[in-house]
Amino acid sequence: MLLSRVCIVRREPKPYQCSAMSFITNAIDRFFYKPQYHSDVSNFITDLKRNRPSLEAEQRAGRALLWDKNVDRSALVDNEDSRVAQQAYVYQTQAK
Repeated sequence: MLLSRVCIVRREPKPYQCSAMSFITNAIDRFFYKPQYHSDVSNFITDLKRNRPSLEAEQRAGRALLWDKNVDRSALVDNEDSRVAQQAYVYQTQAK
């Protein structure tokens, strides 16, 4: 009987063709449903964006300072070519 009620609520045409999987899915959805739930963190971020509309532009400017750089490929190749191979044991003195 409960199975037919669930299928009718989901507006399937024939209640007796409702699968067990749709019954389980519907039961799980009803169990975990929280109407209009917002966590403290999401409320904080929403308020912060509302109070400081320029926040996203400030974040992009800060990112541009540290990360968004044009890479000089020739200098990068020169740096890689100028590396000196490290000896196997760093603290060993070199034999003359």
